[in-house]
Amino acid sequence: MKLTKRLHSCVQLEKDGRTLVIDPGAFSEADAGLGADALLVTHEHPDHFDEGRLRAALDANPAAALWTLRSVADRLAPAYPGRVHTVGHGDTFTAAGFEVQVHGELHAVIHPDLPRVTNVGYLVDGSLFHPGDALTLPGVPVETLMVPVHAPWNKVAEVIDYLREVKPRRALDIHDAYLADIARPVYDFALDTLGGTDHGRLTAGDSTDL
Repeated sequence: MKLTKRLHSCVQLEKDGRTLVIDPGAFSEADAGLGADALLVTHEHPDHFDEGRLRAALDANPAAALWTLRSVADRLAPAYPGRVHTVGHGDTFTAAGFEVQVHGELHAVIHPDLPRVTNVGYLVDGSLFHPGDALTLPGVPVETLMVPVHAPWNKVAEVIDYLREVKPRRALDIHDAYLADIARPVYDFALDTLGGTDHGRLTAGDSTDL
């Protein structure tokens, strides 16, 4: 499986000539979803869910389909009958040849005065876990953890503890659009030395084989 990092929390996975894209939101490239055979969205916040990008991807490939939670699915299902699938915690499905398990239910707490939206994470091929905007424990061994490194709802100590709890073989940064380049070495040092796993980050557009 080939992983390509896109901007912010968007990742692209390729296997056997088919492509799966997770979270092509408003902070990702305008064409982040194009070429996808399957699209997954973790939650409704605009940095993860951009209706225009999803419509463009579904229009460009009439065989493409979307799997997501109800708050997003309800926005798109009427225009794409049979191609938008609603999922929740505990569900399993096959998308473009990728086996996917759904974990998690709620977005991390930003502030107690703000209501929490639904959020799901996706375990792909029993190997790569993308948690969306929550530090969800998948409950199974994970080879590659896409780790939300910087967000309004987390701090670096929580990210370190998340790596220690999940114990992936490797961790790669996502949710990094908020993180200034000058601060990246600080986060890299903290996660590299305290996370207990092989931690790295990819520049948007870079790829690695998993």
